[in-house]
Amino acid sequence: MAYPTSVKESPSAGSQLPGIRGVLFDLDGVLYVGSGLVQGAVEAVARVRAAGIPRRFITNTSTLSRNSLLARLYGLGFDVDPEELLTAPQATATYLRTHFAGVPCHLLLEENVRRDFPDVNQAELEAAECIVVGDIGNSWSCELLDRIFNRLVQGARLICIHKNRFWQTCAGLRMDIGGYITALEYCTATQALVMGKPSPHFFGTALEELGLPPETVAIVGDDIDMDIGGGQAAGLRGVLVRTGKFRSAYTATSEIAPDRIIDSISDLPDLLGLTG
Repeated sequence: MAYPTSVKESPSAGSQLPGIRGVLFDLDGVLYVGSGLVQGAVEAVARVRAAGIPRRFITNTSTLSRNSLLARLYGLGFDVDPEELLTAPQATATYLRTHFAGVPCHLLLEENVRRDFPDVNQAELEAAECIVVGDIGNSWSCELLDRIFNRLVQGARLICIHKNRFWQTCAGLRMDIGGYITALEYCTATQALVMGKPSPHFFGTALEELGLPPETVAIVGDDIDMDIGGGQAAGLRGVLVRTGKFRSAYTATSEIAPDRIIDSISDLPDLLGLTG
């Protein structure tokens, strides 16, 4: 199938987005890509802060702990209060404490992000009643998938940090864990519980922290499915940036129509009508 080459714009793309009183910033692909800072990102976030607009920094990243992500943001020059960062692993750990307290869980997570799960009753895969899946890089194998499959068939619950299709690295696009999760769902005839974007619960947590109605909050992201689609489903306004994993052909064929599309985060202050 040949993809169209033009990007599908909303009718009022390029104009200001009125009525926004809060902002959710995605991280990788919006503020930075890998270890590289997106030009103008620090200044754009600073202008939003100076305008007194409440904000949260939200991410599905499951390879770094919350403290490691804060350290990365500080190292890149962002002024972020710790309580402003909301991560999918953080949301998962909270859910496990509430709904799976004491239940044997197997964490398929990078060692760094395991630090965000200090209270979990960790168990070997074959003894787990709950399996939590995140990014584990090159550790995926057919043998591992078969072990997970068999444990799920025996009744274990599948929880995934996120279900992203792909992500952007400095070396190009890379397949994300959504493919593995979908394969496990298909083979076991079950549905995974998704913790991060596009989960309505995840966006609802961010809105609750901001104390704002959804229609007054903008989600700024590079993923038209998880960021924009998930945010709009929760009632937010979706601002898609042409950085990170953004692809014109993919956007043009999507059924999701962003409220606005901007070249990068550096254009956000003008979109919000901020001066100075």
